[in-house]
Amino acid sequence: MKVVVVGCGGIGGVLAATLTRAGVDTTPVAGNANVVAALESRGFTVRELDGTEWSVAAQGPRVALAAGDGPFDLAILATQNTTLERAVRDTLPFLRPEAPIVTIQNGLPEERARALVGDRVIGCVVGWGASQTSPGYYKRTSKGGLTLGRPSADPASGPDPHGVAALLECASPTLVTDDLAGVRWSKLAINCMTSTLGAIGGVPLGRLLSHRPIRRIGLEILAEVHAVALASGVKVQPVGGTLEIDRIAITDAERAQTFGSPSLAYKHSVLMAVGFKYRRMRSSMLYALERGRPPEIDFLNGEIVRRGERLGVPTPVNAALVDEVSAIAAGRATSGLDRLRALHDRVIAAPRRTRLAA
Repeated sequence: MKVVVVGCGGIGGVLAATLTRAGVDTTPVAGNANVVAALESRGFTVRELDGTEWSVAAQGPRVALAAGDGPFDLAILATQNTTLERAVRDTLPFLRPEAPIVTIQNGLPEERARALVGDRVIGCVVGWGASQTSPGYYKRTSKGGLTLGRPSADPASGPDPHGVAALLECASPTLVTDDLAGVRWSKLAINCMTSTLGAIGGVPLGRLLSHRPIRRIGLEILAEVHAVALASGVKVQPVGGTLEIDRIAITDAERAQTFGSPSLAYKHSVLMAVGFKYRRMRSSMLYALERGRPPEIDFLNGEIVRRGERLGVPTPVNAALVDEVSAIAAGRATSGLDRLRALHDRVIAAPRRTRLAA
């Protein structure tokens, strides 16, 4: 099997490296010429969670595919959401007819890819983290697995994900689900909270979630995402099989409590535990802002706001977060915990005081 991995950032780079080490004929495509030069000269170097490192030579890294490349039997698209459509169009001429296209972006990328290529798309939800610390050097940042599935509810539509799942086992434990939408939306909820709060706060997740007002923002984010998912006909699946979004999203009854409640205290404790477990994790959106790249906010919280507007579901907290990240990206603001505290006071605390006074 000939595989092309388009996008060699943290996740894409680790996937390309592990496939290559497993003996799969893998062509890595990295839009950054410095990354391609590093892969040509030194290959991939991956640092695992336990601190061990390994290296493997890259097989003909490319800045872009050209005549003579392919035809490939499988494409794994690991680009940023902001360049997904371009990656689909650029890669398609180099694939065999009906070759599967795997989308591993955050958000809801399958719908956008299917609009271009139909049922050839297989969705892949990534449950682990990785970063590229310098060109050609990769580091896993959290453990987890991969979940693959068909975007269509029709079990007979599109390619069978099981073959791709078996191939990707070399990278991490890999499962196939019959409910890709439910898994996708659970990851979307977590990304809308952790990635966006991290981008605005500018600190690792542990420091973020040690602050009660920021945890409250997180609970409101989850509630809005869950409400939009339900209105879309999606039952959000537990994150990693254990963290249930519908159980930790804040409710109207909890919002009305003057002095809190045992249920709300439990939800805060869950987020504190998440913060402790992933205390060193830095937001990928924050990395993008620091490097002057377009953040993926429109494909995360922005997606929730747009769908909420169409479905009549209010999403004021997610809308405020989109505005904050957009201001930082435009240079009108800088990341900092004070911005999140101010957002909490303006969007959550002030309207609550008005409701209670009424």
